[in-house]
Amino acid sequence: MKRILLLVTTCLLAGCQVEYHPYDTRVDGETGVNAKNMTRIEASCAGKQEIRFAMISDTQRWYDETEDAVKALNRRDDIDFVIHTGDMADFGMRDEFERQRDILNRLRVPYVVLLGNHDCLATGERIFNKIFGEVDFAFTAGNVRFVCLNTNALEFDHDTPVPNFGYIERQIAAFPPEALKTVVAMHAKPFSEQFDNNVAHIFQQTVRKFPQLQFCLNGHGHNFAATDLFDDGVIYYECDNIGKKTYLLFTVNDEGYEYERIAF
Repeated sequence: MKRILLLVTTCLLAGCQVEYHPYDTRVDGETGVNAKNMTRIEASCAGKQEIRFAMISDTQRWYDETEDAVKALNRRDDIDFVIHTGDMADFGMRDEFERQRDILNRLRVPYVVLLGNHDCLATGERIFNKIFGEVDFAFTAGNVRFVCLNTNALEFDHDTPVPNFGYIERQIAAFPPEALKTVVAMHAKPFSEQFDNNVAHIFQQTVRKFPQLQFCLNGHGHNFAATDLFDDGVIYYECDNIGKKTYLLFTVNDEGYEYERIAF
């Protein structure tokens, strides 16, 4: 009971709308967001030799800054889609997910959201499943395959595979013929406290089986970083939390890729 009161009190201080129960999983508004937006991304990017996307992360608590990010991204006319690498919620509460979804729905371009470790708290995973969809998913933009993975091992029982190597291997085996390159996205990167670091090196060896792995994306750290974690040439790009009022912009084409860290 003390934990519940603490969550509600903290949420009040952060300006959240208090729910009747912190474990309420009834969802108001749009559901199945990722599947709908992946269909839009694949349709709008079909046949493109160059794609450009923005990355944001860790928007929990920072509702005003998330709104500012949406406004900044909407002022551009050169972005195909947006990837959010997780932690929309701070306490896994329904109201947090709904408020963040409604803000991101104002984007002019489609977006997808990954599961973060804070998103897993209480019944957050169930709410995430309803509003956004599966915790592991993939889509193709132009000739780039995006593989988005749940890596929040600390939040799951040992009977749940995190990361899900079976899913990764199936994605490798069924790699779509129109895709030539790969980007892997996750919330928590290897060697963080959330990742199952017993399998960190196996994870890297496995994802490198994807055709032309360009780079990996992650959030969770709340600070920008570009790190060759395994000294193998694969860079992990970590995005600031949205409170720092920045996003990352990536361009991928036949010549390789470029990125920028942009303040708004």
